[in-house]
Amino acid sequence: MNQVQRHDFFAALQTHNPEPTTELNFSDPFELLIAVILSAQATDIGVNKATNILYPVANTPEKIYALGVDGLKNYIKTIGLFNSKAANVVKTCRLLIDKHNSEVPEDREALEALPGVGRKTANVVLNTIFNHPVIAVDTHLFRLSNRTGLAKGKTVRAVEDKLIKVVPKRFMQDAHHWLILHGRYVCTARKPHCEQCVVSHLCDDFRRQHKMAKK
Repeated sequence: MNQVQRHDFFAALQTHNPEPTTELNFSDPFELLIAVILSAQATDIGVNKATNILYPVANTPEKIYALGVDGLKNYIKTIGLFNSKAANVVKTCRLLIDKHNSEVPEDREALEALPGVGRKTANVVLNTIFNHPVIAVDTHLFRLSNRTGLAKGKTVRAVEDKLIKVVPKRFMQDAHHWLILHGRYVCTARKPHCEQCVVSHLCDDFRRQHKMAKK
């Protein structure tokens, strides 16, 4: 995919979804941070079901820390890896209280120093809350980038670095959400919904299959 095609790719996604955003429920930076930590290897729907019960009771670092690991587990036990996630969230709350005045830091290094927060989680927070032009590459986005030819890479970091270089600046802020949502609902793993895809005419894989069908 060349730069003209990449521009058309994002222009089509923008027309289809002018204001993309995360599907995780949150009302402030802290709630988003915790939701993203909980979302690792879990669905947004599953996380939302848990946080819809948790946040009315505890939605600050102090309140979740007061619950303790065992108390938090009662609210997130329906989420995969809830034992380790509960431990990480409570530790993260302690660090936010001690080092960041209970605020979510607008700094990659500080975010990634929090238990349970890796590069992808930090990118989600930096992009969604602080409007940094970064892209969080999850499995959906990794698959879509390679399949379409938008940004090919053998590793998640390679795809992220390539996207930062090739995504047109005017689309960079929302690129993360467009790509994740498109990969989640249209460019799915086993059977992509090419007939519903607004960018199939720009997709390397679709065009390759179309040529093979004509032979």
